Amino acid sequence: MYGHSGGLVVQDRSIKIVVLFLIPLLLYLVPLPFTPLMEPDEGRYSAIPSAMNATGDYVTPRLKAAVYFEKPPLVYWATAVAFRIFGENAFSSRLFAALSAWGCILLVYRMGLFFHDARTGLYAAAVLTTFLYHVAIGRINILDMPLAFFVCMAIWSGFHCFAGAKQKKGWLYLLYLFSALAFLAKGLIGIAFPFGVVVIWLLISGRWREIFALFSPIGILIFSAVSLPWLILVQQQNPDFFRFFFIQEHLLRYATRMHDRYQPFYFYLPIILAGTLPWCAFLPEAIRGVGKGEKWFGSAEKRLLLTWFGLIFLFFSISSSKLIPYIAPVFIPVALSFGHLFRRYQERPGEGGAGELPPLRYRLTGILQSLLFMAVPVAPLFLREHRVSWDSWWPWVAFPFLIQILILFLPDRMRRRRGPAWFATIYLLFALFVVTLTPSVAQYLAPYKSAYPLSQAIRKQVPAGATLYQYGMSLYGVDFYTGKRTPIVDDIGEVRYGSQQLPVAERERYFLTSDAFFRLIRETDGLYCATENDEKLERLKKEVPALRVLWHNEAYALVELKKS
Repeated sequence: MYGHSGGLVVQDRSIKIVVLFLIPLLLYLVPLPFTPLMEPDEGRYSAIPSAMNATGDYVTPRLKAAVYFEKPPLVYWATAVAFRIFGENAFSSRLFAALSAWGCILLVYRMGLFFHDARTGLYAAAVLTTFLYHVAIGRINILDMPLAFFVCMAIWSGFHCFAGAKQKKGWLYLLYLFSALAFLAKGLIGIAFPFGVVVIWLLISGRWREIFALFSPIGILIFSAVSLPWLILVQQQNPDFFRFFFIQEHLLRYATRMHDRYQPFYFYLPIILAGTLPWCAFLPEAIRGVGKGEKWFGSAEKRLLLTWFGLIFLFFSISSSKLIPYIAPVFIPVALSFGHLFRRYQERPGEGGAGELPPLRYRLTGILQSLLFMAVPVAPLFLREHRVSWDSWWPWVAFPFLIQILILFLPDRMRRRRGPAWFATIYLLFALFVVTLTPSVAQYLAPYKSAYPLSQAIRKQVPAGATLYQYGMSLYGVDFYTGKRTPIVDDIGEVRYGSQQLPVAERERYFLTSDAFFRLIRETDGLYCATENDEKLERLKKEVPALRVLWHNEAYALVELKKS
């Protein structure tokens, strides 16, 4: 990422290809098929579009054949299309989320180009590509990365509308279009965030009179044409939809603790700090090198980025329901800020350029970070639960460990020879670290976080026409991988509402209590059941002395239940 005069050669097309295409391809698309789907989210968000393709009903989402109104259908539709094209597998399941993450990288490049130049855009894109949060959330099938992409595109379109763009109406219409897509991805926040950020930015910029220009009859028509057809159709098919979707899953989820996801106000601070690794660890050095008294950001840029970050951060911090993926849209403005700082640091004579190393106190966080990342791959050797043996584990973690050793020494060595190579070396080495760490993460998590190993055993051990019950658990991936509709015993959870809409006979067959299940065992010889390999298996052994374990690992067991 460097060229003549020690600077980034933005005219060199190969640099853009590497930063905007090759590295994102390597990090976000290539690894998708190598990790089995994780529970519960990826199993859920794969089972729903699979059911859509199987039934031909793309209006009412269904999970385990029960209506599932928690989220709108856009991501389900996109995944269903991917299933049609590439088959039902981990790659196609995650493809839309990965493309959305890639889209965010291209967006932050365009933002850097708009506010500064292409060089800043490439720095910002490189930073976002390798943010620990972005690379983690961007490769799993959940709704938050597609939501983040559409929300950020809507915010950027709204800003462009008032930033002197020639096609002002066109950008305004894009604001409405992307807001509609964000709404169909995850609900009302897809509207609230884009319009909220633009309105607050106009207010703090002293342009409050222009707020009224956001109102657009054509924009409303665009929004309605995209979002209303599904709302009308799903309400016609399900009369209770509006109440459940807007009141329970929006208002009550945000304002109450009904889903047991309460976290303290500061919950997202460590998430953002960890999510911006590795680059936040190098910030002390970069900020020191930028220079005192310099104006870091233009007024319009600073107000937009602070509003963008601040509104979303405060909204979720106040909420009574918090999960790590919710905060995804804030990392785009953070990446632009970081990219601009690192670009200026690298090109400041005597600082980021070739020369002596900065004092150790400014490099200490970077050193500690590498030591932390060196500890992560070897941590499973010392855990109480899910501990692994050295003989089986070291081939999986040797390369990530060695790469972190290189990050300790190689960037500074490259800095002495050619200053801007410091940033490029960190960027490329951390990307390589993520690539080499992915197989070990898959190897470690799959046995107890994925239904794939259990599903493979089911295919081998359970006859094709036999019913398989899940006792005390609900792994959606079992249904997805095996093609079976598995009845659930005692762990109805989030499908409780949908199960209550089913006919009584179907509900009693597929959503059982323990008492009903044990009565069924006494009446039927040779039932098959999957359960967790803990006290639930022990209870089954007590209730069914003739139980036979067909397969088990540390997390799950597959058993045959015979009458005594």
